[in-house]
Amino acid sequence: MPLNREQIAQRIAQEVQDGYTVNLGIGIPTLVANYIPSTMSVMLQSENGLLGMGPFPTEKEVDPDLINAGKQTVTTMKGASFFSSADSFAMIRGGHVDLTVLGAMEVDEGGSIANWMVPGKMIKGMGGAMDLVAGARNVIVAMQHTDKDGNSKLRKSCTLPLTGVSCIKKIVSDYGVIDVTPNGFVLREYAPDLTPEKVLAATEGKMTVAPDVKPMKF
Repeated sequence: MPLNREQIAQRIAQEVQDGYTVNLGIGIPTLVANYIPSTMSVMLQSENGLLGMGPFPTEKEVDPDLINAGKQTVTTMKGASFFSSADSFAMIRGGHVDLTVLGAMEVDEGGSIANWMVPGKMIKGMGGAMDLVAGARNVIVAMQHTDKDGNSKLRKSCTLPLTGVSCIKKIVSDYGVIDVTPNGFVLREYAPDLTPEKVLAATEGKMTVAPDVKPMKF
């Protein structure tokens, strides 16, 4: 069985280091916050002008004026700060975000990402994704390995409108942990109920298996 959304988030949380400033995209990435150890000092940043997001509020804690960039109500941690979206994007574009976690519709073997639109479908806009892939020091993608019809979303070349070119270095999908290198995808870890061969078979883009490949641990 492939991983579920929570397991993908749990594995990505292992990439977060103490002292990091982290931006989490909508969807699976928002779940990463649930698995960051409380012993770590990590500041979560939102494009709409918040640094120091806390956990999602209980029903009694909900403040409709306190939201993240995905319009979800949030709480704040001690030391949190509020500022304009212009300052927030200056922070992103200036390279002050250590790690960004984004969802994706497609990532190709060259590290390009498409995550903002499907032609013909109504969208709200790109949001901060283009700035995040260009300005963050590290970008990890959280995604499903295949679509509902079983087609690979790790492509030889993206077919959807691009968000960024050659900017992704690591993917955590429901099939495993994959590095993006100059020679294409490299499988580093695979879902415990799968095999490297099954991951290769589900990948359209060029993929090699690392010599020290191993099952994922949580």
